[in-house]
Amino acid sequence: MLDESLLDAPEALARADTRGLLRGAAESGARVRTAARYAAEAGIADLKPDGRPRAVLVAGPGAAGMCTADLLGALGGGNFPVSLIAPAGVAPAPGALRWTLPGWAGPLDLLLLVTPDGAEPGLPPLVEQAYRRGCSLVAVAPARSPLAAAVEQARGLTLPLATSPYDPAAPYDTAAPAGAPQTQEQAQTRHAAEQHTEPTGTAAAEVTGPALPGTLWALLTPLLALVDRIGLVAAPPSALQQVADRLDQVAERCGPAIATYTNPAKALAAELAGSLPLLWTEGPVAAAAGRRFASLLALLAGRPALVAELPGALATHGPLLAGTLAGGADPDDFFRDRVEEPEALRARVVLLYDEPVGALSAVPTARELALAHDTALSELGPGQGSALENAAELLAITDFTAVYLTLASAEGS
Repeated sequence: MLDESLLDAPEALARADTRGLLRGAAESGARVRTAARYAAEAGIADLKPDGRPRAVLVAGPGAAGMCTADLLGALGGGNFPVSLIAPAGVAPAPGALRWTLPGWAGPLDLLLLVTPDGAEPGLPPLVEQAYRRGCSLVAVAPARSPLAAAVEQARGLTLPLATSPYDPAAPYDTAAPAGAPQTQEQAQTRHAAEQHTEPTGTAAAEVTGPALPGTLWALLTPLLALVDRIGLVAAPPSALQQVADRLDQVAERCGPAIATYTNPAKALAAELAGSLPLLWTEGPVAAAAGRRFASLLALLAGRPALVAELPGALATHGPLLAGTLAGGADPDDFFRDRVEEPEALRARVVLLYDEPVGALSAVPTARELALAHDTALSELGPGQGSALENAAELLAITDFTAVYLTLASAEGS
C-alpha cells in the first residue's frame, strides 16, 4: 500500500530513506563530472586507437554488466556489436560468479569490465583469458582493487570508479585515483560523511549496488569517454558536461521538496501504486531504460513490471488488457470491505519513447489500445537536446520514480 500523502512530506521521505536512495539519485550529475575527470586523468585523451574494434564485450556482476552493455548498445544505435558475457555459477553472489570469453574473441575485440566492488574472484581469470587471446582490455573499478591490479598486470587500462564521499568505506581507497588531489570542498564533504552513520551489512551493499541511482553513471561515464575516443559513440567532454547538467535539472524537478502535481517522478509513482506496470518502449534507448526501470522496481520496491518493445508489445501484452487485469474488468464490489480486502490489481500502460512521435510510430496505436480497454496510461517522452541528454533524462526520472515508490510504500506499510 502506498500513502500518497507521504510523497508531499519531505521529512517522512527522509525518515524512510535509510539507504540514501534519494541522495544517490540526486548526485548522478556530480558522479558524471567526477567520472569524466577521473577518465581524463587516467589518460583517455592520450589514447591512439588502431581503428574500431570488431566487437565490444562487456562483463560485470549482476546489473553492472547488464545495464552497461544494454545502454552502450542502445547509445551506439546498432553501429557496433555489444555483447554481454553472461556469468555462470551456483548463485548470484559476486563471489560465486565465473566468466568465460566466447570462442571467437581475439585481438580485434575490446573487453570492458565494470564493477563497483572490484574484488570478484571470477574477474581476474577473465582478464587472464583476454590477455592470452590478445583482446584489448579496459576496466572501470575501484582504483586499488584486486581487479585493477590484475588489469594493470595484463597491460590493460583501469578507469577509477567515481564514488560518492557518502558511500560506505571499502577495504581499499575508492575515492580517487592514486595521487589525485582532493579539493577543500571534497575534504569537507568526506569529513561530514565520516560523521554520518550509514547502514551496514546487506543494506550498505545495496547502497552502492550497480543498479542503484548514481552508481550506474559512475560506471557508464568513463566508458562513454572511451568509446568516443575510439570513434564508436559521439560523447566528447562537452557532451558529458551537458549530460551532467541535464541530470542536475531533473534532480531539481524531481526533488523531495517539489509537490507531486509538478513533479514528474512523484506523479508517476502515485500512478503506479497498486498497479501492474506494462512498460511499452519505442526506440533502443527507451528499451534499455525500460528494462532498467523494471529491474529497479523489483530490486528497490519489490514490485513486478513487464517490459516489451513496440509494436510487438501490442500483441504480447494485448491479451492482458482484455483479461482480469484490464481497467474495466470485474467492476469494484460495492460491498467489499475497504479495510480488510485490497483492491484488485489492474494493469497500467507506461509508454517510454526516445524520439518524437512520427508517422511510423506505434505510440498512437498503443494509446488507442489502452483507451479501448479502459486501461490507465502514463507516458515519458523525449526532452529537448541530444540523444545522450534525452537518455539521461529518461533514466533519471525513472530512477526517482522507483525511489519514491519504494520510500512511500515502506513508510506507509
